[in-house]
Amino acid sequence: MESIQPKKLALLRVLQILWERTDAGHPLRLEQIVTLLAERYDITVERKAVGRDIALLREADFEIANDGRGYYLAARLFEDAELRLLIDSVLASTHVPPRQSKDLIEKICRLAACGFQRHIKNIHSVEEWNKTENKAVFYHIELIDEAIENGKMVKYDYNKYGADKKLHRTSTQTVSPYQLILHNQRYYLMGYHSYFKHVVYHRMDRITNMVVTDKPAVPLRDVPGYEDGIDYKHISTAMPYMYAETPELITLRAPVALMDQIVDWFGKDVSVRAAGEDVLVNVHAAPTAMLYWALQYADSVEIVAPESLRERVREVLAQATKRYAKEEK
Repeated sequence: MESIQPKKLALLRVLQILWERTDAGHPLRLEQIVTLLAERYDITVERKAVGRDIALLREADFEIANDGRGYYLAARLFEDAELRLLIDSVLASTHVPPRQSKDLIEKICRLAACGFQRHIKNIHSVEEWNKTENKAVFYHIELIDEAIENGKMVKYDYNKYGADKKLHRTSTQTVSPYQLILHNQRYYLMGYHSYFKHVVYHRMDRITNMVVTDKPAVPLRDVPGYEDGIDYKHISTAMPYMYAETPELITLRAPVALMDQIVDWFGKDVSVRAAGEDVLVNVHAAPTAMLYWALQYADSVEIVAPESLRERVREVLAQATKRYAKEEK
């Protein structure tokens, strides 16, 4: 005699079959669904019962179409193009380790129609991408969420790569965590260091051995400059690299052709005025971050003000010139 439990599960299994096995190009007839229920889930039902289940699913707002060839799930939470964008984002995320990247991509694929896998066969394997080897990143994200929710500090080792291409501890940090920020394809923990009394941005893929402490975190509103919360637009434009400094007004000269890159880095709110064939651009940015940004475009960008930053650029360029100078015979 057929048990009661499979009949109760039949509705869910019909939805699962439609989700996993159908799309506009792969409809299923009622007879095929009946066969799949028996083969995959050991559920024996009549053709009419499957029809009633589909009617119930439609009443529950699932868009199930019938084009004469059979039934299929006509609408999903994500379009294929959206899922492809998510997969590409995972592949390009250097802070997500290879194994976890594979798991994420497999989960994303399960959100798609049955024919989606064929469209992503040309994606490069995860191992071919530059990925972190720090497997604790996701666990640390959970700890940070816990610490923020409970108003506690976190303690962790901060690491840098050595000549052996392995992470080595350089310091132990205790900070009040506020937010996780994705910037320049890197994942950063934004927190407040009570000892040094300034905001820090530490890369998640450089953090190991994190624990949530019993120490109460410093409220963000008590940190100078953050009384009104976090200005994400300010962070993304004022710090092209995540140096925890007070932004200053910086003027740079650049050719008009470089405006595309300037807008990419600093946004459209920059002040621009003509200066012959060049432009003078005013930006509010962290000085050290701006130093390294200017060096990146040293062949075409000149820091005009402040003088203190110009002097730092001159010193760095002088040191670089010495390094690249030809040896005297």
